[in-house]
Amino acid sequence: MAKVLTSREENYAQWYNDLVLKSGLAENSAVRGCMVIKPYGYAIWEKMRDELDRMFKATGHENAYFPLFIPKSFFSREANHVEGFAKECAVVTHYRLKTDEESGEIIVDPDAKLEEELIVRPTSETIIWNTYKNWVQSYRDLPILINQWANVVRWEMRTRLFLRTTEFLWQEGHTAHATRQEAEDETTQMVNIYADFAERFLGIPVLVGSKTESEKFAGAVETLTIEALMQDGKALQAGTSHFLGQNFAKAFDVQFTNREGKLDHVWATSWGMTTRMIGALIMAHSDNNGLVLPPRVAPIQVVIVPIYRGNDELPPIAEVANKMKDELTALGISVKFDDRDTQKPGWKFAEYELKGVPVRIAIGPRDIKNGTVELARRDTLEKKVMPQEGISNYIKELLEEIQENIYQKALNFRDKSTHEVDSWDELVDVLENKGGFALAYWDGTLESEDRIKETKASIRCLLKDAEPKEGRCVVSGKPSKQRVVIAKAY
Repeated sequence: MAKVLTSREENYAQWYNDLVLKSGLAENSAVRGCMVIKPYGYAIWEKMRDELDRMFKATGHENAYFPLFIPKSFFSREANHVEGFAKECAVVTHYRLKTDEESGEIIVDPDAKLEEELIVRPTSETIIWNTYKNWVQSYRDLPILINQWANVVRWEMRTRLFLRTTEFLWQEGHTAHATRQEAEDETTQMVNIYADFAERFLGIPVLVGSKTESEKFAGAVETLTIEALMQDGKALQAGTSHFLGQNFAKAFDVQFTNREGKLDHVWATSWGMTTRMIGALIMAHSDNNGLVLPPRVAPIQVVIVPIYRGNDELPPIAEVANKMKDELTALGISVKFDDRDTQKPGWKFAEYELKGVPVRIAIGPRDIKNGTVELARRDTLEKKVMPQEGISNYIKELLEEIQENIYQKALNFRDKSTHEVDSWDELVDVLENKGGFALAYWDGTLESEDRIKETKASIRCLLKDAEPKEGRCVVSGKPSKQRVVIAKAY
């Protein structure tokens, strides 16, 4: 297989696009701004979805499904919410087509106009809170802990596979609580679940913090976020959890009788993570040879490639390979034995390197004679000859070692790319030349935040567990009690 990727150093954006296409993750569709997620890319999403779903259910959440279409009037009930999404909404106005009698063209039937226009789901707060109104009468009906796996549509002018598309897949949690404290605890719990998932499962280190007033979710009281750093020095918002206060409950009149026998509005949260995380996975770990997938999210964890000349050499190799495959499968490891005769071993090596398979095993006639295999690990590209005896348990331990090594490499890169800055010039130097996270004092004003945005960077978050420390804002010079995280971002 010839080299198929533009190098990261030459053109990072083109490298990313090449990698998504050539590794078989996704491709652009006939609908502008939408993508086709191909089987290999969808298999990664399934692994992510299944692990997140397990984590949600372990904390008491249940899955449900709500309509794709939302009456337009629902959006007008929460002013900040409608303002935040108005420019991204796709709207259904008619329900039928017909053939034009003169031209023969298919046209929208003007007589089939909807009584009320429908918004194609950009997010589900409004339709869900209109529903919860019917579910809640007293504190005994609370909490409601619901998650939805769905697609959403946000009309984007500039799109990029996985990172920003008009339609994408996600999960969105929507919970209702009897007290403010319960809702705030839920908001924190879910952002911590996202952080644990990103680090432990995807191998991506993240910072946890809260968004500024201007960057929080439309309609939220507070937005918590996990922020990851990509290899080009740009940040990526990887998941968010929102404390909605009583805003949506008041907008949709969701009241309940509390323990004191008084009427009150419920307290709400929402939280979500999307297929954008596949983009994060690519940009956090991959290299000029292709994907580098942490074993826990890799659809194929081990591939076995036979090396033979004549068909008479294949049966003994296949016998050893299938025995090894059965042993690994019994250990919970996903294995592929690629005995296709349509491609040469060298082509297969390059293909699985491109696809980021963590461990590759090659077995040839000499290995059968010597009781060995050649083992290659994707993260370091190291190869070595190993005895067949005990190889399955060795690989199980090796996969854990690869998982940790991929995470540690990304963590080391983030640490090296995080800079404390104390002046405007130092901030600009990081943003324009060094890249990465800049930790800078900010006075908390919108004026200073807008000045930062003029550099095409933004305040990514106020670190949740940062200790207060006196300093001076890099923009205004006014007193500040905490550094914030500033970076250019996707």
